[in-house]
Amino acid sequence: MSNGHDTYSSSLEPVISLTNLHRIYHLAGEDIHAVNDVTLDVWPHQMTAIVGRSGSGKTTLLNLIAGLDTPTRGEVRILGRDLGQMDESERLHLRLTKLGFIFQSFGLMPLLSARENVGVPLRMRAVDPDEREAYVQEALEWVGLADRAHHRPYELSGGEQQRVAIARALAEGPELVLADEPTGQLDTRTGRRILDLLRRLVEERGVTLLVVTHDPQVMAEADIVHEMRDGMLVESRAKEGVVLPGV
Repeated sequence: MSNGHDTYSSSLEPVISLTNLHRIYHLAGEDIHAVNDVTLDVWPHQMTAIVGRSGSGKTTLLNLIAGLDTPTRGEVRILGRDLGQMDESERLHLRLTKLGFIFQSFGLMPLLSARENVGVPLRMRAVDPDEREAYVQEALEWVGLADRAHHRPYELSGGEQQRVAIARALAEGPELVLADEPTGQLDTRTGRRILDLLRRLVEERGVTLLVVTHDPQVMAEADIVHEMRDGMLVESRAKEGVVLPGV
């Protein structure tokens, strides 16, 4: 299961680079600035959190980074590539081969087993069946769910479902994982266990992790925290001892 760590371990280039990013919606004759002139770099092999109240623009920003929405103006660069210069097939290929996604609602297919859910992105990439099964098995073992591989989501707890979602993201060997409120539907103890897994993604797999959250546990664990308010970045802070390349 490759994560591309060697490719970026010596790089001083950000994994995500946003420049003067705007997303404006026109509603009832009014312009709504969901993202308002955001410039931001996210550096390799760190856990970065974007925090803010509901409606602050953080989920819109995440969608722009993922290429699921298009900025009104400004630039989004992922792994050195300008999303604005890519067509939809290129963006899809980037999401399938370089990015992993973790959602608040888990995003699992209810009729598929845990093993089958983890294997979905690999099927979309037409990975060889034997290789795919090896990736799926390793990912489920890594999150501690090998013994639950044949259970469907309704047979799993919320924490187990989120671990399946993490395994699904991990199985692709991503360089960047985007997580939208990954502990939002979990109790504090289960959320702590999920957070420990996310931290291990960074420390053991060399993954760059960007988390949108309002969970104080996640904020405390992140290397870098950026706060959004009314579509703008208003404050950034680093954990003690964290040094940002190029800063």
